[in-house]
Amino acid sequence: AEDIKKAVGAFSAAESFNYKKFFEMVGLKKKSPEDVKKVFHILDKDQSGFIEEEELKFVLKGFTPEGRDLSDKETKALLAAGDKDGDGKIGADEFATMVAES
Repeated sequence: AEDIKKAVGAFSAAESFNYKKFFEMVGLKKKSPEDVKKVFHILDKDQSGFIEEEELKFVLKGFTPEGRDLSDKETKALLAAGDKDGDGKIGADEFATMVAES
């Protein structure tokens, strides 16, 4: 919980979000594939099996209610980083790859 608070706080300034640093700070990189999937399902608010652009905007709130919304620019950068097949959304495998590469 303390790591999450620090990580969300580290990116509280607009346009400061860096998913690689964030995933590292919250300890996602060290988690098991099952735990990474759990985080994916938390972020997939509508349970569609994908994290769409609208859901990415609230990625920090997925970790703590105090998190800010990402800007459109940050959201699009995060989507571009995770969306390997170009379908405009991030699937569970794409999310796992993104975490592993961070």
